[in-house]
This record gives sequence, C-alpha cells and structure tokens, in this order.
Amino acid sequence: MVHTGTIHLSTRGHSDMHDITEEVQRIVRESGLKDGIVTVFSPSSTSGITTIEFESGALSDLKRIFEEIAPEDAEYLHNLRWGDGNGYAHVRAALLGPSLTVPFRDGHLLLGTWQHITFIDFDNRPRRRELIVQVIGE
Repeated sequence: MVHTGTIHLSTRGHSDMHDITEEVQRIVRESGLKDGIVTVFSPSSTSGITTIEFESGALSDLKRIFEEIAPEDAEYLHNLRWGDGNGYAHVRAALLGPSLTVPFRDGHLLLGTWQHITFIDFDNRPRRRELIVQVIGE
C-alpha cells in the first residue's frame, strides 16, 4: 500500500534548516502502515534533505562546509544566464540531494539516536516549500 502526504514550510533561504522529523513521523502514523519505508522529496532545485544531529554546533558546521564548497559570492554561470544570484543554491542542492528514504517498523521511524530529518533551503530569498512524503509498506 502507498500513502502520500505533504509538509508545508515557510523558509528564510540562505541555508535555513528545518527539523521535519516529527512531521514525517506523523505522516507515517496517519498512513496506518506498520512496516515499510518513507521517502521525503523536495520538488525544488535549490533545497535538499539529509539527516544530522539537529543541534547548533552541527548545524553551523554544515553551513560552514557548504559555504566553503559553494560560496554565495563566487561566480556562477547560472547567475549570468538568469540574473537571480542563486547559482550557489543550485550547486549546494545538487550536492545534498532532493530526497531521503528511511525505514520504519511498527509505525516508528528507524532513525539513529541523534538523527533528525532535516530540510535545508539554500535559495537566496524566503520561500514557501511543499515537501512530498510517500509511505510504502504493509
């Protein structure tokens, strides 16, 4: 069986991070499925999803690494073509990826003790985001 839900977020951009673990767990619970997998997908080319310990030090470290790998103020050909200044956001999102799949058992996500499902909006402005959460199981 398949159950699909959505998560709606208002973001600030510039590597704004949101812990969506509880929302994903809620959708798994609402599905009524006992065992399976859940996939969270961001239909956006300037955001991504991962797991991380959702505490200020780890979040700051991740933001710093993205700034080192794909700095906001670097030259991006995307910016020359579109003039929107978010070339760095596209690169960061491509490196992180748009989705994450997590197994669940007895209706509970099988995350590690410190793992939190985290959505990151890399764009250069506030956005309204809708994430697709698809639960597959029995």
